[in-house]
Amino acid sequence: MMSLAADRWTLVTIATIIVGLVAVLGGVATEIGEWYEGLRFPSWRPPNWLFGPAWTLIFLLTATSGVLAWEQAADDDARRWLLALFLINAVLNVLWSPLFFKLRRPDWALVELVFLWLSIVSLIIAVGAISTFAGVLLAPYLAWVSFAGFLNWTMVELNKPFRTHWPSKHRRAGNV
Repeated sequence: MMSLAADRWTLVTIATIIVGLVAVLGGVATEIGEWYEGLRFPSWRPPNWLFGPAWTLIFLLTATSGVLAWEQAADDDARRWLLALFLINAVLNVLWSPLFFKLRRPDWALVELVFLWLSIVSLIIAVGAISTFAGVLLAPYLAWVSFAGFLNWTMVELNKPFRTHWPSKHRRAGNV
């Protein structure tokens, strides 16, 4: 069987493609429009423009953490475990945006965010066991998602109850 070890530039390229894909998928599902702007927000909500730079930094740190851990992993079994944890995290990261923005269900997004948060904690533990520095690089991700979770929870409290709202093109005749 071929080893999963790779040279640094290959790892950087793969990590960049993966975090770029996660960023694009999350961005496509994020619609800052009339529905979102019509929600009630806490006074401490960051401005919308801050989310892009914050996520860019988080994705760069996450990719760097993944590359460092991959390089320092003891063997291919450890690398497979890292890959599984990073992929689970990527799926959970992407899933939040369509739940919140496309389905217009901040309450469902909040439940999903708990699993995203746990996946970040799992990453920090697994990566930190390989490289303390690589684990520390994930701390801003955990901090941001923790803050986002509190913001999400506050928005649910300020705007509940929610019900699924399908855009008119998805409604069946006779349904409101």
